[in-house]
Amino acid sequence: MSVLMRAAVALIAVLALVPLARSQDDAENCKDYPGINRMPGYYIRECGESQFDSYQFNVTEGKTEKTTEVEGHKYTYRYQPKDDVTAASALQIVRNFQNAVRAAGGQTLWEFAEDNRRETTLRFSKGSTETWIYVDAYSSADKLYMLTIIERQAMQQDVAVTAAAIGSGLAANGSFAIYGIQFDTAKSDLKPESKPALDEIAKLLNQRPGLKILVVGHTDMVGELASNMKLSQARAQAVVAALTGQYHIAAARLTAFGNGPYAPVATNKTEEGRAKNRRVELVEWATQ
Repeated sequence: MSVLMRAAVALIAVLALVPLARSQDDAENCKDYPGINRMPGYYIRECGESQFDSYQFNVTEGKTEKTTEVEGHKYTYRYQPKDDVTAASALQIVRNFQNAVRAAGGQTLWEFAEDNRRETTLRFSKGSTETWIYVDAYSSADKLYMLTIIERQAMQQDVAVTAAAIGSGLAANGSFAIYGIQFDTAKSDLKPESKPALDEIAKLLNQRPGLKILVVGHTDMVGELASNMKLSQARAQAVVAALTGQYHIAAARLTAFGNGPYAPVATNKTEEGRAKNRRVELVEWATQ
């Protein structure tokens, strides 16, 4: 083997022992959430964004801890300190975010600490936008912190719910799932954005005076079974009440039924699946 070849082999062996340098620039297309600064000396290792998703936030009500599902525009961030920076402690990170949110008129809804980890749930409003933040910070390992942010909002209905589509679905399958009917989390009050879907249901019922339907409420599997059963019944009844009260559909043509989490159409292990399971379904009351 020539001297040049031996030198090349030796260089390759040395390079193999040297760890690859980790880029400490922000990940491609990643920027801080508007109005929320990062900790000094940190960079964005990863980020993500979804136009509509949900997250289960921990909150404290009195002396009770529970989770609240918030839906809307979702952002996720993973921050890490640069190599030449003295990393902040998990407590320092959490307190910085709590103080910033408090200064913006917001509040701390929950906090938890164990060993080298700190977590907190924060909420503040800017204009008409309610923003929820989950901070997960570590003092050990990579000394990273992560943010999950939801700008609370109702889902924009991209697939039009029309009287014709509902009628075709009932004729073909005997049922039709409505995702345009919206409720606040754990409540049965119809939100204003439900009106277009209700308009089309009423339109179909007026076009077909002999049609009778079951209005079936469905939930995901978050929370207790008894609570979900009660909630699904209340939501189904709210739809029936709107159709009879606002659209003057005869009550004898409508029957409310709460099915809770018993008929999922997707997995309850993911946020996307749970969103599909939360629905109002129309079932044709066919006696022949």
